Amino acid sequence: MSQVLCTGMEKAPQRALLKALGLTDEEMEKPLIAVVTAKSEIVPGHLHLDKITEAVKAGIYAGGCTPVMIPSIGVCDGLAMGHGGMRYSLPSRELIADSVETMLISHAFDGAVFVPNCDKIVPGMLMGAARVNIPSVFVSGGPMESGKFKGKKVGLSSMFEAVGAVKNGTMNLDELTALENVACPGCGSCCGMYTANSVNCLCEALGMALPGNGTVLAVHSERIRLAKRTGKAICDLVRDSITPRMIMTKRAFMNALALDMALGASTNTVLHLIAIAAECNVALDLDTVQKISDTTPTLCRLSPASEVDMEDLNSAGGVMAVLHELAKNNLIDGSVHTATGNMLADSYEHAHVLNPDVIHKIDAPLSPVGGIAVLKGNLAEEGAVVKRSAVDKALYSFVGKAKCFNCEEDAVAAIYAGKIKKGDVVVIRYEGPAGGPGMREMLSPTSALVGMELDKDVALVTDGRFSGATRGAAIGHVCPEAAVGGKIALVKDGDTIKIDIANGKLTLDVPAKELQARQKKLRPKDSNASGWLLRYQNLVTSATNGAVLKKRF
Repeated sequence: MSQVLCTGMEKAPQRALLKALGLTDEEMEKPLIAVVTAKSEIVPGHLHLDKITEAVKAGIYAGGCTPVMIPSIGVCDGLAMGHGGMRYSLPSRELIADSVETMLISHAFDGAVFVPNCDKIVPGMLMGAARVNIPSVFVSGGPMESGKFKGKKVGLSSMFEAVGAVKNGTMNLDELTALENVACPGCGSCCGMYTANSVNCLCEALGMALPGNGTVLAVHSERIRLAKRTGKAICDLVRDSITPRMIMTKRAFMNALALDMALGASTNTVLHLIAIAAECNVALDLDTVQKISDTTPTLCRLSPASEVDMEDLNSAGGVMAVLHELAKNNLIDGSVHTATGNMLADSYEHAHVLNPDVIHKIDAPLSPVGGIAVLKGNLAEEGAVVKRSAVDKALYSFVGKAKCFNCEEDAVAAIYAGKIKKGDVVVIRYEGPAGGPGMREMLSPTSALVGMELDKDVALVTDGRFSGATRGAAIGHVCPEAAVGGKIALVKDGDTIKIDIANGKLTLDVPAKELQARQKKLRPKDSNASGWLLRYQNLVTSATNGAVLKKRF
């Protein structure tokens, strides 16, 4: 593609502009590779991406191509959590995909290496890569190390839960400050199987990243070597004309879902995989998610469900060891092609589990089913999702009385004020893709429940979504959402809600006639959206469709 900028007498003006960048004639004769980096000084996971980017560029030069760095935006979900800023997090995925499309096509790049790390940046870049469909490969910035506090591993989720512990009187302010100083010890994506690390791991199963992408720590020199190898890999992909849609096939998405279930990854992966698949013209829905979950055992229980972190997963053999175990039961299609230039099986066939306490063997799984479950019923006619691997078994079957809130802030205030009691089901609505707008993550209320020692006795149901750092009976993505007249908008305080995770049921125990009467009186809440969020609100689809934007108007 770059030759439309560089070849022929008529392109002398474009060559002059490229020379203004310092490019030589020799560099312009080689394939032009975009290095799309999310480097910034506000996101801890992105602070060091300049070093990763430079390593990628070195690999590209070594491979015989010419690298050019271009930027990407990125929201830190942890910093945006618990206030209006979180409304911009999921929508930023669409902005990133649009900007990738804009930059790659406008400047006629021959290939691209993507250097993301955190939550919406990875899926946004994957969506953009699929849309443009030029040779592409990913290398993330890698996970953060865990902090250490009182002999235990800690991370960002520990901080959110600690706030509730202070409110509950089980931790004092001095301890909170001491924890604050060690919880996040340096650069990298937060240390547990949260959304960023989940999607970075899935990139390996999708075939869009080299082995180690999801688990090698940000501060390890292996991360730099991986970046150099990734730079070399893009040159091979360009020469062989291998594009993202040739890699991200239906079979690749099935592999990614199987890995997702085995790892007990973030529920956000459901949103993102559906959205990425749509850009690849691959049909993916919640029924498929449930089918894969029902047939894939859980092999890992990682933070926040335990103290096992990403470093432990890496030391135990990483993603490839997990894939190797799944392949023993024919749960992985190893014949799919990857950005390595080889089949997926070529990457995992020599990988082995080095610590069966971290990666359980396929014949001794933690659970015979996967880490994510889809729930349906009259409260979620199109579906809802729950990270069942992070739910106490006592809450798999739960009947409780609803306590309803029309925004996250009101729910958090009620939890901290002691208004939520054992046996309650906290209902937070008007936080969906359109209702928020932006589908905020509910880490603050779920962490508050943990901190107040209610996570084993209280469930939470929302049309919003959850951070991968959430644990407990947290059921999100309820569809249809309240803003479009979903039944969650009709729930009243004191209504009985029945949760049956084992059988995939979410039921509002209110007679149909009563619900019909409530529907007639329903006056949806006005979100008072403005700016580009107002455009997003009017264009976004439901969570069951990945909360992507409408293709037709």
